[in-house]
Amino acid sequence: MRTKPAPERPLRRDAEENRSRLLEAARELFAEAGFEVTMDEIAARAGVGVGTAYRRFANKDELLGALFEERVGELVEVVERALLIEDPWEAIATFLRESVELQACDRGLKELLLSSPQSREFVGAARARLKPGIDELVRRAAAAGELRPGIEATDLVMVQMMLGAVTDLADEEVPDLLHRFLPLLLEGLRNEGAAPLPARALTVEELDAAMERGHGRCRG
Repeated sequence: MRTKPAPERPLRRDAEENRSRLLEAARELFAEAGFEVTMDEIAARAGVGVGTAYRRFANKDELLGALFEERVGELVEVVERALLIEDPWEAIATFLRESVELQACDRGLKELLLSSPQSREFVGAARARLKPGIDELVRRAAAAGELRPGIEATDLVMVQMMLGAVTDLADEEVPDLLHRFLPLLLEGLRNEGAAPLPARALTVEELDAAMERGHGRCRG
């Protein structure tokens, strides 16, 4: 009588679980100790063998790129949810609030991504995926008469960065700084009785340069 073969191991599921564990471990360790952590340390934190780690990711650069893709995917989902909101002003408020809350949960990874050797590549790739949706949020709010004249998509990114700086100052004693300052900045974007803005919006290229200068100062 022939013995029935053992059922095949679900390699695809195992591989995906190992990948997720490695990404989570890398996210934690990069935030704690920067990019100096080793693949051995990441594998140990994930509870997998080093060989498994290298089968999923050839090196730390590849792992960092995967973390970036994951984060941008989450931001794209924030934009998509905001675009589903019928009220164009509430859509912008939701985008700003949710995107900053998302980044505040992982400040160490955000700084690492933007100070890495691939930072320009990361910023360009993120812009390509996020800009169309943010442009549409601005277009809708402007068409509805809700948005202050002269506001551009780059202004929303600058406001997002300002709010990110506010959340960086928050601690256990004052955890709700975002929810205090978000309404203040939103009022500056709103059209109701607003005076003309005294300066133009940044171009995309100027915004990229400003972000690079800002993170360069942080690294220094």
